[in-house]
Amino acid sequence: MTEYVINDNGAWCWFQDERAIVDRDTQTLVVGSIAAGEGPGGETRAGNVELTVVDLASQTARIVVLHEAFETDDHDVPALWRRADGRWLAAYTKHKTNDLMCWRVSEPGDPTTWGPEHTFDWAPFTGGRGVTYCNLHELDGRLYCFSRAVNDDPCVLVSDDDGDTWAYAGKVFTRPKVGYVNGYTRYAASDGRIDLVTTDHHPRDYDNSIYHGYFAGGALRRSDGSVFDEHPFDPQTDGASQVGLTTVLRAGERIGGVALTHAWTSDIRRDAAGTIAATLSARGDDDPGPDEEFARMRPVLDHRFVYARLEADGSWVRHPLAKAGAGLLPHEQDYTGLAVIDPDDLDVVYLSTPFDPRTDERTAHHEIYAGRTTDSGASWRWEAITCGSDVDNLRPIAVPGDPDRSLLLWFRGEMTASQHFRCEVVLRDVVRGGGHGC
Repeated sequence: MTEYVINDNGAWCWFQDERAIVDRDTQTLVVGSIAAGEGPGGETRAGNVELTVVDLASQTARIVVLHEAFETDDHDVPALWRRADGRWLAAYTKHKTNDLMCWRVSEPGDPTTWGPEHTFDWAPFTGGRGVTYCNLHELDGRLYCFSRAVNDDPCVLVSDDDGDTWAYAGKVFTRPKVGYVNGYTRYAASDGRIDLVTTDHHPRDYDNSIYHGYFAGGALRRSDGSVFDEHPFDPQTDGASQVGLTTVLRAGERIGGVALTHAWTSDIRRDAAGTIAATLSARGDDDPGPDEEFARMRPVLDHRFVYARLEADGSWVRHPLAKAGAGLLPHEQDYTGLAVIDPDDLDVVYLSTPFDPRTDERTAHHEIYAGRTTDSGASWRWEAITCGSDVDNLRPIAVPGDPDRSLLLWFRGEMTASQHFRCEVVLRDVVRGGGHGC
């Protein structure tokens, strides 16, 4: 087991993927992040869109800047894709402050050397209201880039040349807008389908339920395979509301004896056997006054992580996972440290929380824990990845690409806003089956 800092100034959001990938053949790991003015390098580095390229054999890292002084905002982190020709593709946007999706393509087999930046202008479709996030996934030979764009709905661009050019392919789904966003969506692609989980709106604006669907056979389908939208990638149509998909978690449901409200999506993965798992967060037993539920700065002191797993009949089984603590930031009272799923072992999760899940005792800072289940999520055995920290450990990423090793990323430090943080990126590299213990 090895653990080391690979970037001394970086953080990320969680609605882009893949944010990190490992090339198993060359043992090269690549992860995207954004640098902040509070960190090393100060204002000369602030807003850089960076890739950290790690040689796992030598445990050395090199930082590559995709775009200098782009914007200091963790929402701008790039999504990565490895092309069939051995080149890497990186795609990124600003946080709703312009309408450009930017992308660059590397030299073959070399994620340290990149060609020029290209842009796709969403403005003819958004009316100049901005675009956020990139998610790169392939289905049936076509590459998709899912973003938040028109009406702040989940929307998509498509490429038939592995990301050299892009075209608008419409909305994934839509509904009348409430507050800031329509549908915070997480995606996962495998074996001829792209799965997704999504919300109604932003949890501060709406008491969200969580929904699941997947693209396969030219249609958007519910969990049981029934067709929800026969023609999902049509720029001439608006699509339907996500409430017609399969409900994974209904707002107000009690799980583990706790009423869960204002839910948010954290992660989704599908394995080679077709099993699907998702991690969610929600407010736990939150009981605000009649005028307080949607107050922007009202403290929410109790969040819970939930583990959801899809059964063969298309129904979802949900289990309590762990306490997630109070809202991470005063103005973002539904932010948590996040819980993610091992892409090569859906029985393993990693989470960031200020409560030790082994004892429910509060810790001084957010720590990272690894959990393993042998009964599809009904019970968990926990190990501490970090302990006794003097700063928060946040937003783990379980890196896909090498089933023989467990590669875990997170950032640690102080974050006061998505635009203000002093954090460093940490990599933990463990041979699969080896110990995780702190």
